[in-house]
Amino acid sequence: MEKVELYLQSLLVSLHVGNWVMNFAIVLAITLTVQLIWRGFTNKAQRIIDRTVNHWDDIIWHAFCRPINWLIMLMGGTMALRVIAESEQLLISNYLPVVQKVSVLLLIGWSFWRLIHKAEETFIGHDDKDTTTVTAIAKLGKLSVAIIISLSVIQTFGVSISGVLAFGGMGGLVVGMAAKDLLSNLFGALMVYMDKPFKVGDWIRSPDKTIEGTVEVIGWRLTQIRTFDKRPLYVPNSLFTQIVVENPSRMTNRRIKETFALRYSDVGRIEAIIKAVRAMLEAHPDIDSRQTLIVNFDYFNNSSLDFFIYTFTKTIDWVLFHEIKQDVLLKVADIVLSHQAEFAFPTRQLHIDSSIQAVKPAK
Repeated sequence: MEKVELYLQSLLVSLHVGNWVMNFAIVLAITLTVQLIWRGFTNKAQRIIDRTVNHWDDIIWHAFCRPINWLIMLMGGTMALRVIAESEQLLISNYLPVVQKVSVLLLIGWSFWRLIHKAEETFIGHDDKDTTTVTAIAKLGKLSVAIIISLSVIQTFGVSISGVLAFGGMGGLVVGMAAKDLLSNLFGALMVYMDKPFKVGDWIRSPDKTIEGTVEVIGWRLTQIRTFDKRPLYVPNSLFTQIVVENPSRMTNRRIKETFALRYSDVGRIEAIIKAVRAMLEAHPDIDSRQTLIVNFDYFNNSSLDFFIYTFTKTIDWVLFHEIKQDVLLKVADIVLSHQAEFAFPTRQLHIDSSIQAVKPAK
């Protein structure tokens, strides 16, 4: 920036232009020329980048294209203002260098902010990328950029950074004690990001608390969960360090565990029925035969003979699981009926002793 400034000043001196209007016009002409050259370069570069399959060239170009355009306008504008201020001996000329440096720092911070934001948008939709990790890294990156640029701007205004950091160190203890809950939520968010018990889009539940739903946002203070009745649930992150969290989204299979009751009069058919049900499950295309598969007679109940099935589906999708379970139950019903058996229901039998003679009432 200083080299460009010195070059423009030497150019004006070499032209021996004494009129500030002419100097102002020359600076504007140079600025417009550089702007047109940059516009032509950006059009060609954009066409080349659109033809590539790499994501990083799009991200970097998006991050620095507009800030560089504003940097050219900033340099030209401040140089033009300096020409007017120095020719008219205005006090604003003393503040222009500081304004220029602060503006450049803000443009640099804006560039890196756009870089992080574009990278987050690009990679957050990829199936092979962990959305929670990408979001966490993006938030940390934006926070780092904000802190670095803020400290640089403060130093540009002549304030000692070491004094600011020392004050922050002393005040940190006071702030930490006053914002204990806020800090506990912040560390809770860090634990979620590091341990990854769940991510955005996962279905989670807690047996300790009435928490169940789909994770929508993992913030620094709160995690937003959408319950199954579509209500938003906001959970402080510190709570996840104290409770048990179950993540059904990461299950490998879904289980079918059902008990069936047959009549006592079908005791001779139950073994054949069990064998037929086991064969049906082993041949079912949606049942995972690599997992535990049990079909056994289980219990002499009060009014039924009970057998059960214990098996796992290949899918973990909630809706598809119930379709498969329905198909299995209907096929079990067909097998029972095909063996001339019936399902039992609670019944009582009354046995009357035939040896007891009926007593006729006296006339």
